[in-house]
Amino acid sequence: MEAENHTGVSQFILLGLSEDPDLQPLLFGLFLSMYLVTVLGNLLIILAVSSDPHLHTPMYFFLSNLSFMDICFTSTTVPKMLVNIQAHSKDISYRGCLTQVYFFMIFAGMDNFLLTTMAYDRFVAICHPLNYMVIMNPRLCVLLVLTSWFIIFWVSLLHLLLIMRLTFSGHTEIPHFFCDLPPLLKVASSDTHINNIILYVATALLGVFPITGILYSYSQIVFSLKRMSSTGSKYKAFSTCGSHLCVVSLYYGTSLVEYLSFTLTHSSQGSTVASVMYTVVTPMLNPFIYSLRNRDVKGALGRLLSRAASCC
Repeated sequence: MEAENHTGVSQFILLGLSEDPDLQPLLFGLFLSMYLVTVLGNLLIILAVSSDPHLHTPMYFFLSNLSFMDICFTSTTVPKMLVNIQAHSKDISYRGCLTQVYFFMIFAGMDNFLLTTMAYDRFVAICHPLNYMVIMNPRLCVLLVLTSWFIIFWVSLLHLLLIMRLTFSGHTEIPHFFCDLPPLLKVASSDTHINNIILYVATALLGVFPITGILYSYSQIVFSLKRMSSTGSKYKAFSTCGSHLCVVSLYYGTSLVEYLSFTLTHSSQGSTVASVMYTVVTPMLNPFIYSLRNRDVKGALGRLLSRAASCC
């Protein structure tokens, strides 16, 4: 089949998670449930932080932003998959596919930056407690979030413009349940050398620097904890990092597995499972991790639900 110009490609075919028609109702129910739990859980975190004055601190400001990004992150992929399952269709339009790629990169990148910013926040809180509110002032917190938006906006836009110059064959099949950059580049009919270079450079810069920042922050935290004489003080200081460490491990662990599955193996099934963990399971678990391991969030959620119950 001869390659057509990308303007002639009206749609792509998403192969999805399974070809078995008997599994489609099960997949629909499972992913609808996980999506609703993700949206509800993260929405409760946002409402709890915004409604409780005790949580109006830099740490919870970044947490509420992370919850918002997780809602958007999951909403980029899961609703379209649910619609396709319900309609017994695998189609996605060319513009819809590019839109999905663009917003997926934005929200994934914002998750990455926010986790790094939250590590820096814990570093300042534990290593420089007396100057914490001076350093992490509201202006700096907003600036960090806006800078993250600015960087990831232009990086994602660059990827999008490079995709638009590619050509695809008619009725191109994408071995995935949503449009992501690596599988889309694999099915392109034209040369993707420049795209791959930019992808590797962006992955290295936006992956290595944040991870380095997180590791540096926690290395300094460990050194500060060693200098504390009281065991109770050590536990109290490090307990505020426990939830963040769990989320970081889950996020980077699943994203690393997904990246390695795409680059080192030829198994679409393995990469699809890793993508489900990265795009659906991780955002769903984040609210549980922060609510179960954090007394302040747990208390705020309890007060929020109590007010809601009294109103009803």
